[in-house]
Amino acid sequence: MDASFLVHFADLQDPRIERCKRHALLDILFLAVSAVLAGAEGWEDIEEFGHTKLDWLRQFVPFANGIPRHDTVARVLSRLNPEALQSCFIEWMQAVAQVTAGAVVAIDGKTLRRSFDTASRQSALHMVSAWASGNGVVLGQLRTAAKSNEITAIPALLNLLHLRGCIVTIDAMGCQRDIAAAITAQKADYVLAVKANQSALHEETVDFFTQARACGFRGVRHAFAEHTDAGHGRVEVRRYWQCGQVEHLSQRALWSGVKSFALVECERHVNGTVSTEQRYYISSLAVDVEQLARAVRGHWGIENSLHWVLDMTFREDESRIRRGHAAENISTLRRLALNLLKRETSHAGSQRKKRRRSGWDDAYREKVLFGHSL
Repeated sequence: MDASFLVHFADLQDPRIERCKRHALLDILFLAVSAVLAGAEGWEDIEEFGHTKLDWLRQFVPFANGIPRHDTVARVLSRLNPEALQSCFIEWMQAVAQVTAGAVVAIDGKTLRRSFDTASRQSALHMVSAWASGNGVVLGQLRTAAKSNEITAIPALLNLLHLRGCIVTIDAMGCQRDIAAAITAQKADYVLAVKANQSALHEETVDFFTQARACGFRGVRHAFAEHTDAGHGRVEVRRYWQCGQVEHLSQRALWSGVKSFALVECERHVNGTVSTEQRYYISSLAVDVEQLARAVRGHWGIENSLHWVLDMTFREDESRIRRGHAAENISTLRRLALNLLKRETSHAGSQRKKRRRSGWDDAYREKVLFGHSL
């Protein structure tokens, strides 16, 4: 990441009044990022890491007054403006992560289950993230008040990102005409899952493919692909049908740039049991079934490559950090740390192993943070 972390986060506005600033804001942020990267999960962990690694930390920022107490770190991060921190995060990602034309950007939400606070009537934090499936990094995220509010958060997140030439994938919650228009306005394409929340569109898509399959697609222009994956006692067959005859959709004029719609069927064989699931999509992509298949697979990967890693490697669902804006800001720092681990490829192994090594090995931690060792 070279020195861009320090550059992009240096102008954050400190929420404290001047006479209370014993520790510089950048010192606290650099300490928190380094500690989270090295395995810290709470405020006391961050302070302990700082005392243990003070000499190493002082190679990069002054820490003129030593390591701040854990309650100081908690107070600052609970008051720090999360939108400003997120803006710095997005700027940094745009500077260091190349998202090329045709890249799949998956938009999906995740609830931090233990971030609720019954006493203050604070509901669990729900974050909507934009994830670049090709290089496996988070491009940005926004908080919503509840899962149902993803519909309003997604356009706001899209407006923060540079998506020209990308393929944006969203599950059925985000299958909205305004969202499709926001994507095409950025000269990007979309693949949106269609379910009953768009009842007319869903019904027409299901009816079309039901009738087409019944007659073996006779006289129906379409493209088809089939992919099979096997491993760990499971076989999964995925079949893709894509059709460009959008005149079959009565509301096509309301969907910006729509050029095709699709059926994806997943057939799973596990221990002699077979299950089948059908999913339907609407897209601004012209008919190219392999491109569609890549986009759909890229979206499914967000569960294993982002959400699962955040829970299993960073133990996000177990975090009880709740005070003020702290849960949202720590969530951003976890994603920043995960991006750093994903971008460091010299050390083979899982993100968990690389995070553990970042805690033990000063030279490796420096390499993860800055892309080199001094």
